[in-house]
Amino acid sequence: MIRAAVFDGPGKPFRFETFPRPTLGPGEVLVRVTLCTVCGSDLHTVGGRRTGPTPCVLGHEAVGMVEGVGDGACDVAGVPLRVGDRVVWAVAAICGRCFFCTHRLPQKCESLRKYGHDRLTQTSGPHGGYATHCHLFAGSTVVRVPGGLPDAVAAPAACATATVMAAYREALNHSTGDRFPRCVVIFGLGMLGLTACAVASVGEASVVVGADIDAARLVLAARFGATHPVRLPTDGVGLLAQVKELTAGRGADLALELSGSPIAAGLSLEVLRIGGTAIWLGAVLPTGPVPVNPEQIVRKCLTLKGVHNYAPPDLDSAITFLASHHRRFPFADLVAQSFPLSEIDIAFRNAAADRPVRVGLIP
Repeated sequence: MIRAAVFDGPGKPFRFETFPRPTLGPGEVLVRVTLCTVCGSDLHTVGGRRTGPTPCVLGHEAVGMVEGVGDGACDVAGVPLRVGDRVVWAVAAICGRCFFCTHRLPQKCESLRKYGHDRLTQTSGPHGGYATHCHLFAGSTVVRVPGGLPDAVAAPAACATATVMAAYREALNHSTGDRFPRCVVIFGLGMLGLTACAVASVGEASVVVGADIDAARLVLAARFGATHPVRLPTDGVGLLAQVKELTAGRGADLALELSGSPIAAGLSLEVLRIGGTAIWLGAVLPTGPVPVNPEQIVRKCLTLKGVHNYAPPDLDSAITFLASHHRRFPFADLVAQSFPLSEIDIAFRNAAADRPVRVGLIP
């Protein structure tokens, strides 16, 4: 039997249900979850700041072992999956044929099914990570996890790490040069921002500015490769001056806005050099407007790009990056504590009160 923590809506405790093991159709997979981390979006959902269908099984940052494979189920490279494979899977399943799938936006597939956001039914296993098992849809991107990569490092790859990889991929697509950005400014030092610091550090960036209002996050950023952690004042004047000083007056090549703050979004344009690129990822909830001077965009030849979720190759890139560099950066330490699934309400209270980068749930 499968056991899952069911979410019925904000203000209600999780309840537990059991489900029979599903009969797997073509391309479907059953994975036994070994760890699922609590993403900030799930905190928003449980806190009522983000809506979704209920009842559902939340959780989309998970790692586990394959226990069942439907006909034709393969990993991202097209290699057939086998029982016993250790895997992560993308936040969503896609059709691969619709307008958006064939126009380089598969994460906006017209028949998208998202893990942790799908209404619970009695005709399938749970489609979220807060369960003993997760029933993967056909069309899911599945990536094998190397044996030396800890669960606590692999699980967030399915959301945070892969999204950061998508952002850098877009940045390189829009770059006015042919190399990795030399100066990167990163706004917001949660899981996304710390990962972005590490990726920039491994790349050719010689200046990695990590900006946040939280002093503790600045200390963490230094451990993840930020060369210049900066406490972000409300007006940002000190940040702008420092970036100018670090770049011979030019400004940053790339700015990543990962906090969702309209103030930070505005600053992400201010810090750029002529021909620079700003990528916004953080605003996944309704926010206030961002004042933008069109002349600034035009005269400085700026690029502004929004990125939401990611494409299948980005998850593969995320696991490759983590496998190569997780010993260089303390990714495993970002999961402050792991709770048994039976204590999911305690885990969410801990995550909301103490604001660690991540907590984990172990079925």
